[in-house]
Amino acid sequence: MRSLFRAAAVAAVAIGVCGSAHAQDYPTRPITLVVPYPPGGGVDAMARVVAEKLSGVLGQQVVVDNRAGGSGLVGTRIFIKNAPDGYTLFLGHTGSISINPSLYANAAFDPRKDFAPIGLIASMPVALLANPAFPAKTIGDVVAIAKKEGAKFNIGTSAVGTGGYLSAELFKSITGVEAAIIPYKGTGQVMNDLLGNHVPIAFGVLPPALGNLQAGTLRAIAVLSPQRFSLLPDVPTANESGLPGFESVLHYGVLAPAGTPRPIIDRLNAALRALVDTEQVKQRILAEGGDPMTSTPEEYAKDIDAEETKWGTLVRKLNLKVE
Repeated sequence: MRSLFRAAAVAAVAIGVCGSAHAQDYPTRPITLVVPYPPGGGVDAMARVVAEKLSGVLGQQVVVDNRAGGSGLVGTRIFIKNAPDGYTLFLGHTGSISINPSLYANAAFDPRKDFAPIGLIASMPVALLANPAFPAKTIGDVVAIAKKEGAKFNIGTSAVGTGGYLSAELFKSITGVEAAIIPYKGTGQVMNDLLGNHVPIAFGVLPPALGNLQAGTLRAIAVLSPQRFSLLPDVPTANESGLPGFESVLHYGVLAPAGTPRPIIDRLNAALRALVDTEQVKQRILAEGGDPMTSTPEEYAKDIDAEETKWGTLVRKLNLKVE
């Protein structure tokens, strides 16, 4: 029996030494960055910023691999089956990591167990957007109008399960309004109907709306973040606009499969911090509608836990589970 324990201990030490050696050499070949959405969206845009600059920092090419389908579930399920060697990474955000596991009954992954968080790279607030003809100037005004109109009042959002959609559900839950949520297949369709005044307001991320906001063809009533958004400094937060505690911010970060050696996680975290701290990357993230941010792996893990708890509680409270 002692010989068995001794053999196991020797094997464990050998594996640890081998893992450390691999980590010291890492990376020695190209890295794949999985995006569980199609090209052209906000997550894909963030991934391409990271891939381009991470390639320079690490000295190896980082290739974006779009694995779209199932509101992000297809790519996520494929990713977690990869070897934990640091050569397949994941560009996650609040929707894919912290909303999907609670919203979809068949999500088939655990955000706390199936990933090794590396670090956050950006935050992107959801905003309450309006057609310029809509009379409300604050969220307090919106609540008053929505309560008066009841179920006849329409709120546009992107698809069920997205940050915009759940923000609308959270808005209804907090305020008690009986408005009808109109989910669209894509953010572009939401913006078109908002521009055409087919829906008076919408909850959505800012990148698809920035051009129209700057042109005055759309209006931002509030951003749902603790602080004002850097590109729209004159737009108040929900706290400032009449609805304290109403926050919805999507966080973007890079993850590895669970079991990835800590030295590799630390190497990647340091690389992410270095690239996000450069002025060029900061400006690229701002241009995509986000604010740059960095974190330790532990801070990112806490963020995932807090966001899943927040949105999971809402999903269960409103029985929003999707089969």
